[in-house]
Amino acid sequence: MRRRLLLVLLLFSAAAVAAFAIPLLSATAAERTQRFAIGRTADLDRFAALAQQADTTGDRTALADEVAAYVELYGEPVVVVDARREAVAQAGLTADDPALARVLDAALRNQPAQEVPVVRPWSSGHVVFARPVGTGTRVAGAVVLRASVDRAAADVAARWLWVLGGALAAGLASVLLVVAVTRWLLKPLAELAVGVRAVAAGERRAHVPGSSGPPEVRELSESFNRMSDAVTEAADQQRRLIADTSHQLRNPMAALRLRMDTLRDQVRPGGRRAYRAGVDEVERLESLLDGLLALAAAESTATEVAAGGREPGLADLGAVVVDRTGFWEVPVPGVPVTPVLVRCPESELAQVLDVLLDNAVKYGGAVEVGLGADRVAGIGWVEVRDDGPGLTPEQLALATTRFWRGTSDRRGSGLGLAIADRLVRARAGTLVLTSVDGLTARVELPLEPLL
Repeated sequence: MRRRLLLVLLLFSAAAVAAFAIPLLSATAAERTQRFAIGRTADLDRFAALAQQADTTGDRTALADEVAAYVELYGEPVVVVDARREAVAQAGLTADDPALARVLDAALRNQPAQEVPVVRPWSSGHVVFARPVGTGTRVAGAVVLRASVDRAAADVAARWLWVLGGALAAGLASVLLVVAVTRWLLKPLAELAVGVRAVAAGERRAHVPGSSGPPEVRELSESFNRMSDAVTEAADQQRRLIADTSHQLRNPMAALRLRMDTLRDQVRPGGRRAYRAGVDEVERLESLLDGLLALAAAESTATEVAAGGREPGLADLGAVVVDRTGFWEVPVPGVPVTPVLVRCPESELAQVLDVLLDNAVKYGGAVEVGLGADRVAGIGWVEVRDDGPGLTPEQLALATTRFWRGTSDRRGSGLGLAIADRLVRARAGTLVLTSVDGLTARVELPLEPLL
């Protein structure tokens, strides 16, 4: 972003300086060319006036002296001819010079003089000026002057140096201004990016200075600080809520279960059915409470991760799978020799596998477990497959929602897959359910990156 912004601003500044400098260079050259032409035209007018006077009086002395003095002073040759193209006064030029033929013809015909080309620093050579001598439509002769453009070109070069120097100074000032403005704009954004990375790296209540930059960016920095505090506080409150709920509900449930167990031997035969129903409800409430607390813990983990919780521990996928399948007495075909380290705490991975294996054992038939790693994709995976009735596409879409239970007669809280899904997603993983000749649950978790 910094490079793009600098490029845009620098191009705009360069265009602005060029839009100022180029017309000024052109105007400077045009103005010096005009002065060059006006000066030589004034000299021609003076020679034409003297030639007209000499034609009237017949005395050419003043004209010849003026031409000689001019050539000696300025070094620009002059020739004055009459209507028959015979030289009246000359110095440095001759009337029969082939280079002057066209100009003399035009002047003797009283035709307008050609426009003087614009003088630029690299211009060189001479420009021939010509003016008819006479009054009205009567042409009594012509004056021709060959002027050098070297001095005018040198003047234009000097002025262009000043203009280009000013443009260079303006360009340097623009560069400094662009760099300063870019830094003023982007520095708080860079600080904000550092704060975001700090949150992602696990720093709690990461703040950014927010004391520089435009008001909108400062407001964004302040909003980020408030958000970081709010998310961290929400994670803390969620953990406290789980702890308080666990403490406040488990004790009454344990006391209720103890009382139900105490009443077991005192229930009359007619009330045993109601007693067993009550015990079942207590067990269902205990299971539901355990599921709710586990789900709350899973969501608290997700919130803590989003708020910048600690870096997750690493778990050896093969070791955890072997441990949990051994507990559920489910065979594992093979375990990779190389450890498959995934970015998930062992306790959470074990909890996810317990949910999947419990569902497979309760609702399926034969259970198979497979695991492996895709180093290119950077994921480790484990699959739990059963050959049970499976789920319909509509049921698969609802399987990980809270309190959803299938059509099986076996009772459950409907929270197991929801808990597993929250735990896996909290660690940037995915839980995918497919149903082909049974149900397959595939868990994918990011691998620990190789150093």
